[in-house]
Amino acid sequence: MPAVTADTLTLPRLTDVPAERGRTVTSLTTAPTGFEGEGFPVHRAFAGVPMEKLDPFIHMDQMGEVEYAAGEPKGTPWHPHRGFETFTYLIDGEFIHQDSNGGGGMIRPGGTQYMTAGDGILHIETPPEALVEAGGLFHGLQLWINLPREKKRIAPQYQDLQGQDFSLLSSTDGGALVRVLAGSIDGHSGPGISHTPLAIAHITVAPGAQIVVPWPQEYNALAYALAGSGTIGAERRPFRSGQLAVLEQGDSVVITADDQQESRSPNLEVFLLGGVPLREPVAAYGPFVMCSKAELIEAFEDYQAGRLGTVPADAIQPHRA
Repeated sequence: MPAVTADTLTLPRLTDVPAERGRTVTSLTTAPTGFEGEGFPVHRAFAGVPMEKLDPFIHMDQMGEVEYAAGEPKGTPWHPHRGFETFTYLIDGEFIHQDSNGGGGMIRPGGTQYMTAGDGILHIETPPEALVEAGGLFHGLQLWINLPREKKRIAPQYQDLQGQDFSLLSSTDGGALVRVLAGSIDGHSGPGISHTPLAIAHITVAPGAQIVVPWPQEYNALAYALAGSGTIGAERRPFRSGQLAVLEQGDSVVITADDQQESRSPNLEVFLLGGVPLREPVAAYGPFVMCSKAELIEAFEDYQAGRLGTVPADAIQPHRA
């Protein structure tokens, strides 16, 4: 980790803003572990956090970090979605995506992809044959982004965005690297089109360094530690791998790395995200995110009736070693 690096001394710098105006931490939770799809390990990053603090986000899994033996890599079989967008960011390994709307491609290290489920879609995400046969390191994130009520039934869409497409920035002193994966941070935009105003970044902070990220006051702010240790917030709350911080009140997010890091994590790695809350009713169950129980029932009925799409004739399937 990470998949994309750069010389921070040659990159555009973030605006210098006082750390004293930074947001403070209102909750700090540790992600429990679980299994997803065919049985790959995940950390449930949003577990235990009230939905109103996450809005407009619904769910986030850190996939791995896991070192697979030959024959072990797993993904998800074909399954449906309606009413939201998925954002997948891959740090290590590879994933193949295919969906019933014609979208598809290989997600490689440093790459991202948006899938707007909208009115309904079927899709699969699975490791390619070569990775299954050989094994290897796999690490990434998948985020579910809610769609506003008026857009929940829009036409599905797929955006394949690779690592070279996002903006690279530096902290004011060059001690941290910011990858703008989606939305905009301090006037620098990431790739892709989101139907909800947001900002998503992967930040690497060198040991002993600090970064102050300008942050829109109308956005919420969530920081998840992918690896390493340090502090989060203007009050410098201790913060380590697998923890999610909710930050409020202020126009920046302050992240500081400890002077000493573990050998397996030489830097503090943080996934920073936020957006404009939708403040709409949320009814979520399984693969569907709607605004009411009646809409959820309709989604299940439409799926069972085949109205969310059909698996393509050339459909890829999980490879078995």
